[in-house]
Order: sequence, then structure tokens, then C-alpha cells
Amino acid sequence: MKEKLNIYIGYDSRQDDMPNFGRVKNAPFEVCKKSIAKYNTEVSIQPIILKDLVATGIYKRELDPLASTEFTYSRFLTPYLNNFEGKAVFCDSDFLWQCNIEEILEFYNNDFSVMCVQHDYKPKEDTKMDGYKQTVYPRKNWSSLMLFNCAHDDCAKLTPDTVNTESPKYLHRMQWTSDEMIGKIPSLYNWLEGEYDGRIDPKAIHFTNGGPWFNSWQGDYEALWREIYTTL
Repeated sequence: MKEKLNIYIGYDSRQDDMPNFGRVKNAPFEVCKKSIAKYNTEVSIQPIILKDLVATGIYKRELDPLASTEFTYSRFLTPYLNNFEGKAVFCDSDFLWQCNIEEILEFYNNDFSVMCVQHDYKPKEDTKMDGYKQTVYPRKNWSSLMLFNCAHDDCAKLTPDTVNTESPKYLHRMQWTSDEMIGKIPSLYNWLEGEYDGRIDPKAIHFTNGGPWFNSWQGDYEALWREIYTTL
């Protein structure tokens, strides 16, 4: 029997009531989820909701004023939430998928602990659309899409205790594993809108600088995002 792929999407409750999208609660998350299901109804899609992790005692990390989303750190609980078994994908909620998400399994290698798009860029803007400072650090946006080999010994380090206590550097720069254990996924599966060529038709668009759910946003791929939104 084919192993069912579990997808975990970050959920930010601060986007529950968007000014342009009152009809749909948390439009960015719902569009991301719907875009995945459009091409594959067999995968399991689960939100990572911070308040639920706090309520169950899994997440105890103090509030970080520099964290741009509620899932800045909780994303690294993905292997734990998947019982440290099999494969699992994490992606940010501001993704728009234009393909079967299981395509990234073509790049899976059981020797690696995690696979991701290994971006090498500097953001063009200093401030994000939601007002948060645009931080610049090595391996920025590598953790916005991760394909975990959850049973790998290095993923076993990502316990709730580790996620609650370790530094942002340790988590986001993937210092919990070695460089040799980080596999590559092509950039078309994490195409940074506003940073990469807007004339390309990528596999997955990442609205890392904000998206159509902001009043003042202007950028590429808006019609594609709204096309999914109208189906909700």
C-alpha cells in the first residue's frame, strides 16, 4: 500500500480576519490548502495551530517579538507531530501550489534528514507587508518548505524541548543536522514572489513579501491566487 504523505501548513490566527476577505476565515491558509487539494486529494493536510500546541503543553516557547508568524518555530515540530515516522512536508501558509505536491518526492533521498529549496538571495525590501522587519540571515526561507525524513536520527533531535528552547539560528539554519544531510529541491517548488522572475510559471508560488490579501499589495501571480480563492 502506498504511504500517505502528510502535509503540515503553518497557521497564523492573526490572518483570521483579513480586511478584503471577511467571507473566508484565514484566506491565505485556505487558499494554500485548496491549491494542494486541487491536484491531490489523497494527501493528509493538517494546520499547525499555535494555540492548540500551547493548550496541550507541547509548545511553551516565550513570545518572540521578531517572529513574523505564529509558526516561526512550531514548524520544526513537524517530525514530532508525524510521530518521527515516514515522510512529511511543512510549508508556509502563503504558498500557492500549481502541481501535485507529491512531485517533490522525486527528489527524496532516504539518506537525507531534510530536503528544501536552498535559496541564496537578499530580500529587496526592509519591511514586510504586515509591518514586521525583514530580517536577513543565512539560509533565509530554506525552512519555508521542508520535506522531512521524520525517522532520521537528526530529525529525532526536534523534540518539543528542543523547539521550545533552542535559538532561532539553531532551528532555521538547520544546525540540528549536518550540511551533508540537507538535500536539494528545485527552486520552482518555492518560487519567491517579488524576489524571483515573475514571468516564470513555477510549481509553487511563495508570497513571501505579502499577497493579494493585503489592501496595498501589488505583485505577480495575483490572478492565480484569486482563482483559487473564488472556489472556497
